[in-house]
Amino acid sequence: MKTFFKPVARLCLLFVALTFVGCQSDTVDEPVMNDENTLMASSATAKLIERTVSNDGSFDNIVDGSSCFDIQFPYTVTVSGIDITINSESDLSLIEKLFDAVDDDTDLLEILFPITVVLADYSEVTIDGVSDLRELASQCVEGGDDADIECIDFVYPITLFTFDTRSQQTGSIAVSSDKELRRFFAGLGPNDLIGVDFPITFELHDGSKLTVDDYVALADAIENVKNSCDEDDDSDYNDDDFTEERLDALLVECPWVLQSILRENQDWISDFRENVLTFNEDGTTTIEHGGAIFSGSWETMITDWRVALKLEFEGMTDLNLEWFVYEIDEGKIKLFTDDANKVVLEKNCEYTKPCDDESITANLSECIWIVANGGDSFLSELTIDFSNFNIHVYNPNDVAVDEGNWSLEEGVLSFNDLSMELANYIGEWRITSCTDDRLEIKRGEELLVLERDCDN
Repeated sequence: MKTFFKPVARLCLLFVALTFVGCQSDTVDEPVMNDENTLMASSATAKLIERTVSNDGSFDNIVDGSSCFDIQFPYTVTVSGIDITINSESDLSLIEKLFDAVDDDTDLLEILFPITVVLADYSEVTIDGVSDLRELASQCVEGGDDADIECIDFVYPITLFTFDTRSQQTGSIAVSSDKELRRFFAGLGPNDLIGVDFPITFELHDGSKLTVDDYVALADAIENVKNSCDEDDDSDYNDDDFTEERLDALLVECPWVLQSILRENQDWISDFRENVLTFNEDGTTTIEHGGAIFSGSWETMITDWRVALKLEFEGMTDLNLEWFVYEIDEGKIKLFTDDANKVVLEKNCEYTKPCDDESITANLSECIWIVANGGDSFLSELTIDFSNFNIHVYNPNDVAVDEGNWSLEEGVLSFNDLSMELANYIGEWRITSCTDDRLEIKRGEELLVLERDCDN
């Protein structure tokens, strides 16, 4: 701590006082200040401090729907006909569990009034009914745009010096919490002067510490990080239950069954019942739909402070959206874009994908195959034998017109060493759809559809 600050601050404040006394009979000009050691209570820096220590009311949004205040413990709520007494923040998880018990229900909660709410400046107001609560909540700015700054915190204790330009009184006070500091500011007039006993330390939202030695550094510290974290100023009470990293790890653990799907308020589960999604670590994914396997890609991201899962499938676009993750709980992942579009995935580690590399290899090795989308081209006249990882191509007269070999790895089918009729088809083809008797493979924009013929 700077041992010279206290006498310097007091001398500065005394200088301000003498200057103000000497001028008050002749002029109404603002008092002279030394910006290095004092600031006015109405200054931008003082307002930043005030915002940083305001009460954060977002932790109980599941009850009151407002981030600008919280409800003072204890109080009672009724959820699904069950009365719950909320004695502490940890009791809010009981409400969450009841809400999550049913996936598609409407979450209804009733508060037993009267209640006492604590406002941003830690003052308390008694609320007698739900209409008064909604009126108060309507005055709150949500979504992280409210005045409260939550990404940085003061480390206490902090000593402050004051000078009242009206009564010409000086003083000092030690504060040990956000509440004490915020209430201190609530008692100041716009022309009151404040001194801070530097250095002071901040703790950032990631747990790191930052020490500052003057008002410029103090203001910069708050300004630089005030929008750098998720303030969770919304009613999505589940979004603190997981991280992007946890979601990434969970998706690749096992296949996931589509348990429910709502698109534009229409229940589509009859079309997608028992459809299975498999997520691979390389960012590829497949879905088994209608007896076929469709390939696509997946990635997670942070969008608007939410964890999102982006899906893109070839040939099957019903899931091609950027889905926000609503909840991860007990083997389920709940996704949504809005109230009209929701998906629930359920983990199924016992599921065996019917068209994995092993199954496809076994199927290709049996019978002969034709190019089903050959149209009027020469491809429609050919038959192909893939047995023993070889490729033997025959024309309608059963004459061999080409030969080579093939390999398959992680859904990529490679044609090798072809030199005649199919020489242009050498290379890697990704399997985009699969059944026991049909394969769709793509190379860039080029598509081949192979169908098995066991009658010839």
